[in-house]
Amino acid sequence: MSVYLDHAATTPLRAEARQAFVGALDILGNPSSIHSHGQNARRLLEESRELIATELDCEPIEVVFTSGGTESINFAIVGAFRAAKEKGKTRILVPQGEHHATIDTVEWLVKNEGAIAQWLPVDEYGRLASETLESVLGEHQDCALLSLIWANNEVGTIQPVPELAAIAADYSLPVHVDAVGAFKHVEISFRDTAISALSISSHKIGGPHGIGAVAIKRNAAIKPLLHGGGQERGLRPGTQNVAAAVGFAAAARLPKSNMQVLRDELIFGIQRDIPQARLMGDPINRLDSNAHFIFPGAQGDSLLFLLDAEGISVSTGSACQAGVPEVSHVLLGMGLDPSEAIGALRFSLGVDSTREDISQLLRTLPSVYAKALKAGLSDRNVKSNT
Repeated sequence: MSVYLDHAATTPLRAEARQAFVGALDILGNPSSIHSHGQNARRLLEESRELIATELDCEPIEVVFTSGGTESINFAIVGAFRAAKEKGKTRILVPQGEHHATIDTVEWLVKNEGAIAQWLPVDEYGRLASETLESVLGEHQDCALLSLIWANNEVGTIQPVPELAAIAADYSLPVHVDAVGAFKHVEISFRDTAISALSISSHKIGGPHGIGAVAIKRNAAIKPLLHGGGQERGLRPGTQNVAAAVGFAAAARLPKSNMQVLRDELIFGIQRDIPQARLMGDPINRLDSNAHFIFPGAQGDSLLFLLDAEGISVSTGSACQAGVPEVSHVLLGMGLDPSEAIGALRFSLGVDSTREDISQLLRTLPSVYAKALKAGLSDRNVKSNT
């Protein structure tokens, strides 16, 4: 039996979303057309927007559809920066350990559009302290934007977003939140939180790939990245993907599933069977689907491949370029030494995860860890002899 424990990367298309998505593929008409076919497509699009707005606790007009989470993050950050730059503000505040969709966008703005990136330190759980943000805002008057992730995609720590956004609001600083991993796991009220823009993605919640959204406050100053047409409030022009929006909305309206019991069983089992394994991220205030461990003496990639050979899919939570493992920037930002961080492994559950999945992992992991330890020891011996 194969076991899939990498739902943080992508989730299976849920039955309800598949049915809605496939049914909408037969809808004929451009939602911008004024004839009956077009208006039927428009009706489905706007109904989908309303359903997603309900889940985010915002107004439907504030929901802007995009092609996915990466575009949603790029659009919000670049658009907000360009608007702020017109007022002479160029400093972007970003906590360490953000997703690369945020990091790479900010670094591009530094290189190409004169942005100043200020990377804010986080604690050992990957959390930004309110005192740190308050201090930076008191020191700098040129801040254009604060962008932060609601739930860390690697270690699962949940940031105190409402508290941090309220501090930023005291300084009239726009806030963008990457909620791609938090949506449907964390209670979100866009209406009651001082956030200017919030990014989400469909395939992270059991919807189709290729669609996401940004919730953007009516009074937020954001420049569009694309031009040509007035769709999506003129902020994201282009013919909308109606079928994907329908599938996205069908997934979003499904009841929130609490995976905490299974997650806790997984964490308890690993700590029992491999006492030297170290749980990363906040032990309490974390995603109900996330368990992230450091396995001392082993490489995360070795563990991943060995588990994959046993039919169990997990993630290291770190990048790998040209076959050379890279240490997670998230873990380095949390203060880990690279020699420790190399042993990272992330387990992420989904709505279809079962107790048997957890049992199979726990039966397999100790022997896999023992093999990875031997491989790591052999590798070190080879290096020391050369």
